[in-house]
Order: sequence, then structure tokens, then C-alpha cells
Amino acid sequence: MVVVGDGKGRIGCGYGKANEVPPSVQKAQKQASRGMIAVPIVEGSIPHQVWGHYGAAKVLLIPAGAGTGIIAGEAVRSVCEATGIHDILTKSYGTNNPVTLVKATIDALSKLRTVEQVAALRGMSIEELTV
Repeated sequence: MVVVGDGKGRIGCGYGKANEVPPSVQKAQKQASRGMIAVPIVEGSIPHQVWGHYGAAKVLLIPAGAGTGIIAGEAVRSVCEATGIHDILTKSYGTNNPVTLVKATIDALSKLRTVEQVAALRGMSIEELTV
């Protein structure tokens, strides 16, 4: 399992299998770089609270204030660090399998939207949306 990110809001994960370790890592990196998604980051955190799930894994991501750091388990922490998120609170439910936790975290990050994106999707101005 490989997590690839640019630290500026793009993240992807890949899973590769082979007889040796180096070819499996190469396969996973190739798959991860192909499937990268964009994640909105607001002031080093996420715009809003979001749930993600994959299989038996459920992950809750909560925005945090500046200076909080990444409060997460190992699998979720690696995804957040690779994305470029500096302040976030997380809670995982269900299985503790790292592969499913990573996929659940990426599912949650893919659901994030900024205020500007929501306003554009609804055909409204930001002022109309926040009233």
C-alpha cells in the first residue's frame, strides 16, 4: 500500500502485488499517481466535518484550529500529511485494517467542498449561501 501526495492538496493511494517488494511498490506508486484527487485545504485544515467509509472502516474528519496538529492513527495520519493538512482531528470506527482506513480517509477527503464550490454548484452567490 502506497500513499502519494504533493503536500498542496492532491492525494492518491495505490496497492500493488508482486513476488518482490520493489516491483510491488512501483505498481502501487503508478496506480496512486494515476488516481490522485484534489482536496480543498482552508488555513491548514479542512473546510468542514466529513465522514468517509470503505468496507468495515469508517472515518470522521473534523477541522481543527491552527497549532493543533494531526490527531490521528498511523494510516489516517499518513494520508493527511501527504495531502498537506496540518491541523485536523480524526476518529476511526470499525476495522483497524490500514488499507481500508486509507481508502475510507480518501473517500472522506473526496467529499470535501469549499463555500465557493458549493455556491457555484447551486448557482448562488456566497452571500446568498451564507445567509
